[in-house]
Amino acid sequence: MEGRLLTVLVCLVSTVAIVNAGDPYFFYTWNVTYGTASPLGVPQKVILINGQFPGPNLNSTSNNNVVINVFNNLDEPFLLTWSGIQHRKNCWQDGVAGTSCPIPAGQNFTYHFQPKDQIGSYFYYPTTSLHRFAGGFGGLRVNSRLLIPVPYADPEDDYTVLINDWYTSGHTALKNFLDSGRALGLPNGVLINGKSGTVGGKNEPLFTMKPGKTYKYRLCNVGFKSTLNFRIQNHKMKLVEMEGSHVLQNDYDSLDVHVGQCFSVLVTADQAAKDYYMVASTRFLKKELSTVGVIRYAGSNVQASTELPKTPVGWAWSMNQFRSFRWNLTASAARPNPQGSYHYGKINITRSIKLVNSKNVVNGKVRFGFNGVSHVDTETPLKLAEYFQMAEKVFKYNVIKDEPAAQITALTVQPNVLNITFRTFVEIIFENHEKSMESFHLDGYSFFAVASEPGRWTPEKRKNYNLLDAVSRHTVQVYPKSWSAILLTFDNAGMWNIRSENLERRYLGQQLYVSVLSPEKSLRDEYNIPLNTNLCGIVKGLPLSASYT
Repeated sequence: MEGRLLTVLVCLVSTVAIVNAGDPYFFYTWNVTYGTASPLGVPQKVILINGQFPGPNLNSTSNNNVVINVFNNLDEPFLLTWSGIQHRKNCWQDGVAGTSCPIPAGQNFTYHFQPKDQIGSYFYYPTTSLHRFAGGFGGLRVNSRLLIPVPYADPEDDYTVLINDWYTSGHTALKNFLDSGRALGLPNGVLINGKSGTVGGKNEPLFTMKPGKTYKYRLCNVGFKSTLNFRIQNHKMKLVEMEGSHVLQNDYDSLDVHVGQCFSVLVTADQAAKDYYMVASTRFLKKELSTVGVIRYAGSNVQASTELPKTPVGWAWSMNQFRSFRWNLTASAARPNPQGSYHYGKINITRSIKLVNSKNVVNGKVRFGFNGVSHVDTETPLKLAEYFQMAEKVFKYNVIKDEPAAQITALTVQPNVLNITFRTFVEIIFENHEKSMESFHLDGYSFFAVASEPGRWTPEKRKNYNLLDAVSRHTVQVYPKSWSAILLTFDNAGMWNIRSENLERRYLGQQLYVSVLSPEKSLRDEYNIPLNTNLCGIVKGLPLSASYT
C-alpha cells in the first residue's frame, strides 16, 4: 500500500511534499516538450521542460530524496542525466545509455536519487541522440544542511548562471551532419541562461544586486565543445566551491570554465550603482564568440559601460589558473568532518590506466575513441545485460589495454567497457595528442585532479602531482598536446560512464564505461534494481531477479 501511495504522489504532485521519517522527499513532475525559441535571433525548435528553456532550476539539499516524474512528450526516446550527482550504490538512476533504457515517446519514467553526502553546483541534461543541442538542460544545486558550517557568510541571494555555445541548426540536422561523416564546425554564438545579449542594446537585467551586499553565482558550462571565459565588469569573483568541493578562496578577474564544469563564486556589489555586463567568451577557437548579460544595481538606471574586460590569451594562462585551485582542507563538506581528513596522497596506486584520445576515419566517416576503440552504444544497456547475466551477448570486458600503443593508427568500433576491481585505488591519465582542447567527465565519482602538464606522461611525472590539496571534482580539462592525471578509489559499485564533454566527440565514440562489481551482491554495496526500470533490447520482458536482502 505504501508503494502505491508513493506512486500516486509522484504522478500528481508537481510541487514539494515532505515525508517526516528519515531524509525528506521532494516530488516534481516534469513535462518534456518541443517548443520554439530564438536564442540567437533565429527561430528554432528547442526542448522545453515545463515550458522553460533552459529547464527549471532543481534546488536540493544534502541527502534529500529527489523524485522526478518525467513525461516524454517528444517524438523520440529521451533520457536525462544528473551531471556530478554520484548516485552512491545506485547507477540505475544515472540516465545514460549504458545503464538505462530511454523513456519511449509518449511515456514517463520516475527518477529517484539522493545526493548523499554531497554539496555543490551541478546541472542536468539529456543524453539521448543530440538532444542537448536543443536544450533540456538546467541547473542543479545541492545546498548544505543547516547543521554543517559553510566557510563563508550566507549570501544575499543565490543565482544560477548557465553559459554555453550554441548552434542555430536544429539537433536533428546536426545529428545528420555527424552521421554522414561531416564535422559541425564552429558554433554560431554563446548564451547566458538561454539568451544572447548585445553591448549597448536594450538588455533586460538577468540579475539584480543591492549595493554593499554579497551574492553567490553558480557558473556552469552546459555547452557542447567550447571552453568559455567568464568575467564581470569591474568586479572580482571569489571562488568558493567547485564541482562539490569547497576551495581556497582566491579572487579572480575571470575564470575559464571548461565544458561540463561548474564553479561557485561570491561577488560583492561594491562599485558605483549602475548596470554591469557579465561576459562569456569562447576560448581556443579560431574565432572568438561572446555574449553579455546585465547585472543591475537595485534602483539604478545608468547603462553599463560598453568597454568590456578582455578575454585572456593562450592556454598557458588557463593551465596556470588550474594550478591555483586548491581544496579547502579546513572546511566541512556535506558531513561534519574536515574534507582534508582523507589523505589520498598516502594511498598506494593499485592500477594505472592511460586513456589516449584519438580521431580516425572508419568506413569513410570520422570517429573518435580511447586507445584505439570507438565506443558504440548497445540496444541493451550494458548494466542491464550484466544484471541479467547476459553480458557476453552484448559486450566484452577490457577490449583496450591500460597502456596503449605509442602510435594509434586505427579505430575499431565496439562497446568499450573496463572492468575495475571494487575498492581499488586507481590512477587515470588522460593524454591528448591533438591540437584541440579536451574535457573529460566520470559519472558516479569525484576524483582528485592532481596534475595537468604539456607533453606526454611518464611515470617520472608523478613527482609533480599535488598529493595534498588537489580539488575533488568530476570533470578535468586536458590542454592541447598535454595530459592530466586523476586519482580515485573505485568504491561505488555500478556501471559508470567516462566521456568526452565535447558532445561531437562523445556522440562519435569518445567514451567508455567502467564496470565496478561488488563480490558481495548485497545492499551494503549496491541497491536493488528499481521495480519501475524500463527493459529493452534482449532483456525486454524478462522477470527481475530476487532482490538483495
